[in-house]
Amino acid sequence: MTRIVFHIAAAVVLFASQSLAESQPRIAIIIDDLGYQLDAGRRAIDLPGPVACAILPGTPRARQLAKVAHEQGKEVLLHLPLQAIEEQGPPDPGRITLDMSRDRFAEVFAEAIESVPFATGVNSHRGSLLTRHPGHMRWLMEDIRARDGLFFVDSYTTHESVALKIAAETGVAALKRDVFLDADPAPEAIQRELERLKAIANQRGHAVAIAHPHTATLEILERELPRLQAAGFEIVPISELVNGLGSLQQEGRRADAAQVPAGHQPEATSVTVTSSAGAAAAGNSMNRSGRRDSKTLDTARGT
Repeated sequence: MTRIVFHIAAAVVLFASQSLAESQPRIAIIIDDLGYQLDAGRRAIDLPGPVACAILPGTPRARQLAKVAHEQGKEVLLHLPLQAIEEQGPPDPGRITLDMSRDRFAEVFAEAIESVPFATGVNSHRGSLLTRHPGHMRWLMEDIRARDGLFFVDSYTTHESVALKIAAETGVAALKRDVFLDADPAPEAIQRELERLKAIANQRGHAVAIAHPHTATLEILERELPRLQAAGFEIVPISELVNGLGSLQQEGRRADAAQVPAGHQPEATSVTVTSSAGAAAAGNSMNRSGRRDSKTLDTARGT
C-alpha cells in the first residue's frame, strides 16, 4: 500500500512539473544575414541565451563566424538565398533561382551547405518567388532530408509560401517565423514587435522571431533577453521548437491520411504548426506584399 501511495505521489509531482514546464511560454530567436561583418556577427553570437545564428553562404566571414558560434554553443543555420519576386542589387552567393535544373539546384545547395560548417538547419533568405513553387520546394526538402538531422525554418516572406506543406509531405521537420523584430529598424518599432512576440508566445505557448544584426536590434536584445527570462519566458534553441512541434504536426498529418478512404486525397492545407489565430496575429502588410524581401537583401549588404 505504501509503495502504491509513493508511486501516486511521484506521478503527481511529475505531472505538476511537466505542466509547469509546458505552461512556460517558449521563444526561439534567429539572427539572420550574418557573414559580411565580423564585429556585428560576433556581437550577435554573444547575445545571452540560445539565440541561433543564420549565416549567408559564400560570404567573407561565413566560416569564421560559424566556427565561433559553434564553439560558444550557439546553433548555426544556413541562411539560404532564394529568388524573390523583385530582385534588387547584385545576387547573393549561393542563391537558388527558378530557372535552375534539378542537377544545378542540388549543386548550388551542396556548395552552400558546405560553406557554412556546423549548420544544423536551413532557413530561407528572401524567397517570395521560390517558396511559392511546389516543385522547387520539393527539390529543396529532398536535399535537406538527404542530410540527416537538418530542419527548415520558413522566413515567410510571402503568405503564398508552400514550404511547410512540402516539408511535411517529404518528412522534413519545419516551422515558420512569427515575427520580424526589425522589419522597421527604429528602436520603438523593434520594441513594439518584441511585445507582439511575447503576446503570441503567451497565447500559443511558443513563438519564433527573426532579427538582424542592426546596432539597435542588438542593443535591445542584449537588454531584453534577460528580462524575458525573468518574466517567465523560456528562450529555447530553434531546433527544440522545430523538432518537437514539427514532429507532432507530421504525426498528425499521417494520422489524418490513414483515415482517408481509398481513392480519396486529403484536402491540401497549410502545415504550419501555428494556430490560425497565431498566424493572423503574425501576419502584416509587408509580408503579404513581398516587400520584406528587398529589405532583407539591403540588410545583408549592410552587415
